[in-house]
Amino acid sequence: MGIWGRIRGIFSSEKRSYSGQGYDFTRWFEPRNIFVREAADSLASNETIFAAINRLSNAMGSLPVKLYKDFDPVYSKISDLVSNSPNSNLTSFDFIRTLEVQRNTYGNAYAMKDYGTNFQVEALHLIDPSCVTPVLEEKTKVLWYEIEGDKGRYYVHNMDMIHLKHIHSQGFKGIKPVDVLRRTLEFDAEVRTFTMDQMDGAVKASFLLKMESNFSRDKKKEILDGFKSFYRENGGVLLQESGTEISPIERKFLDTKVFEVENITRSRVAAVFNLPLFMLGGLRESTTTNREQESLEFVQGTLMPIVRQYEQEFNRKLLTDRERSRGLGFKFNMNALLRADTRTRGEFYFKNIRSGVFTPNEVRAWEELPPLPGGEKLYMSRDLSPINDPTRGKEVMTQDVPTDNGEVKG
Repeated sequence: MGIWGRIRGIFSSEKRSYSGQGYDFTRWFEPRNIFVREAADSLASNETIFAAINRLSNAMGSLPVKLYKDFDPVYSKISDLVSNSPNSNLTSFDFIRTLEVQRNTYGNAYAMKDYGTNFQVEALHLIDPSCVTPVLEEKTKVLWYEIEGDKGRYYVHNMDMIHLKHIHSQGFKGIKPVDVLRRTLEFDAEVRTFTMDQMDGAVKASFLLKMESNFSRDKKKEILDGFKSFYRENGGVLLQESGTEISPIERKFLDTKVFEVENITRSRVAAVFNLPLFMLGGLRESTTTNREQESLEFVQGTLMPIVRQYEQEFNRKLLTDRERSRGLGFKFNMNALLRADTRTRGEFYFKNIRSGVFTPNEVRAWEELPPLPGGEKLYMSRDLSPINDPTRGKEVMTQDVPTDNGEVKG
């Protein structure tokens, strides 16, 4: 579809307009339609799933995102839209975090472009994923999004809809992670119910009172009442008289197998959401080196594919072909997640400044410190030189060398 066809489509009452006689598509932008009960139920049904989605969504929402031209930041209307406030109701953090929550709950997340004057994108609005279905137009094979609205069915072109998804086997709709985990969650829920039933039916008595003689029912009641009264009035202290034996009752409300089931659930949830197990509370000894390796595993194995999907979706649908050909592109800054401890970071900076890789001001910027005069230059140690440099080593050879008579030759 050409540019003029897309412009005409914006005003098309059949497929692209947001409001008209007998319907009002702008109602989709109301907060009450963004979240539905299914998402809330899925998140609230299991604390392990909540923890996994919370980890992923907070990590993505915390990453700074900017528009760059080559390596320099670009400040423009569309850049401010993505970096600060995609619409009048949400910050960039809330917007991206909610997209990630919906993506991990429904398998898909959608945000529609809202055009203003001169066909410029004015806002990005979240759409309820349960009401959206990707469809291909039969003849042209162009992807559209079918939306079930309050007053009818609407179609939005794929270039006007930000779509983030989990993996899919066919079509363009991601698979719900919760559906993959359904059997695991059902088994976990059954074990929890069984455990609660055990606790409710457990013996509430604390002591077993043995007596050598047999007593009538009334006498037993009298002895028990006296026993309980003495226990209460003396701060829990008991006296064992001759002919009686008092034994505490050991109560086990939880079977140790319950914790094994929880570990199985935790490991399966971690596998489906592609998370390192330690992020869901997996019990494992951890050292400083292990923690750095685990964090690197999370960034490279979990976040990097997600970040790449966001970047490509933003670049394709929020930038023009001309802007992309000029080298513009959105990029998430993941350096903060890759930071090591202070000692390791210091050694890394030290070696790269000495080798002429980083300038001092670049390092200061990463550490959120102001630049200093002269810090924009590259520096290199004097004891380093190219391997093919003919003067290599001469300076060392001409330094002060003692002669045979003890004099120093400079």
